[in-house]
Amino acid sequence: MKPRFGAIAIVVLSQGAWAQSSVTMFGLIDAGISYVSNEGGGKNVKFDDGIFTPNLFGLQGVEDLGGGYRAIFALVDQFSMANGSMVGNGIFARNAYVGLASDRLGSLTLGNQYEFMVDSIFAKGNDIAMDLTGLYGFRNGPFRGLSLPGNPTGAFDWDRVAGSKPVASSAKYRSPSVAGFSGGVMYGFGGLAGSIGANNTVSAGLNYDSGSFGLGAAYTNEKYAAAAGVPSASVRNWGAGMHYSFGAVTAKATVTTVHNSFNGAGVWMAEAGSVWRIRPDVFLGASYMYMKGNETLNDNHAHQVNASLQYFLSKRTMVYAAAAYQRANAGANAQINGILDPDGASSSSNQTIARIGVHTLF
Repeated sequence: MKPRFGAIAIVVLSQGAWAQSSVTMFGLIDAGISYVSNEGGGKNVKFDDGIFTPNLFGLQGVEDLGGGYRAIFALVDQFSMANGSMVGNGIFARNAYVGLASDRLGSLTLGNQYEFMVDSIFAKGNDIAMDLTGLYGFRNGPFRGLSLPGNPTGAFDWDRVAGSKPVASSAKYRSPSVAGFSGGVMYGFGGLAGSIGANNTVSAGLNYDSGSFGLGAAYTNEKYAAAAGVPSASVRNWGAGMHYSFGAVTAKATVTTVHNSFNGAGVWMAEAGSVWRIRPDVFLGASYMYMKGNETLNDNHAHQVNASLQYFLSKRTMVYAAAAYQRANAGANAQINGILDPDGASSSSNQTIARIGVHTLF
C-alpha cells in the first residue's frame, strides 16, 4: 500500500512529474467541525478548515523546450473556507516559482518555495500526520518559549514539516532519482545590502525510495535579525523519516528537532504510527508522538496520540472522523498544533480535539 496522500503532496511540490506542454489548475479543499476540550480555559466547538490539508488553489505549467528540457512554474495560494480570504502574506504565498527541469539533470527553480524539511519528509510520504489528522498531528506543544520569528504561537509547526513557512527569494536544485537515491539543496537570499550571509536560509535533503520502502533526511538553517545591534540568530532544524508498506498496512516513523540560537531553546520529537486499509474505501490509522524541550524550555515535554477513520466517497472526496490528545508535564500548558488563537493553549496540561470533516481535491 503506497502512502495515499503522497499524490497530493506531489501535485503541490514536485517539479518532476509534468506533461509535455500544459497549464493545469488544481486545488485542495477541507472543512469540518472541531471540538476542543480546553482552549484558553474553556470548551470550544467551532468550524475549522484547512486542517486535513491546507485549502489551496494553484496553477502549474510546463513548456517543452526540446532536447529533454522543460520550463516549469507553479503559483499556489492558500485560502480560508470560512470567509474566502487569502491566508498568508499576499496572493500565491504558498508557492511562486519558475525554473528549468530535465529528467537527466534534475530541476533548478527560483522564487518562493518549500525547503527540504517539507520535500524530504512530508512530500515523500515519511510523516504519519499527513495520513491521519493533518495539521492537528504536526508539531506544537508547551514550547512557546521557542519564540520562533514570525510564528503565531512561538512553536507552531516548529519543525517546518507541515510547510507553514516557505522560503522567499530562494534558489533550489533537486536531483533526478538515481538507483533510488535523490536529493537537493536550497539557498534563500537574505537581501541585506553589505552582508551576503545575513538573514539567509540554507537547506538540503536526501532520499532513498525502493518499492514499498522509503527513507528521507533533511536539514534547514534560517538566519534572522533577532534584535537591533545583535548578531543574527538562526533557527536550525533537522529530521529523518521512513515509511514501509506491507500488504494493507503502511507504517511510518519520524524524528525531528529545532534549536533557536537566540535564546538557546530547543525541542526534539519522535513519532511512529500506521494506517490500515480495511477495504479500498475505508482507512483506519493511529500514531504516538513524544516531544521534549531542553532546559531553556523548563524541560517541558508532551505525549500526543492521534487517530482517524476515513471513508472515501470517490477517488477525490472523503469524509473522516479524527481525534488528537496531548498530555504535557505538570505545570505546562498543552497546545495541539493548529490551535492558533492568541490564548489557544489549554489552561491545563491536557488538550483534546475531536473533528469530523470532508476533504476533496480537483
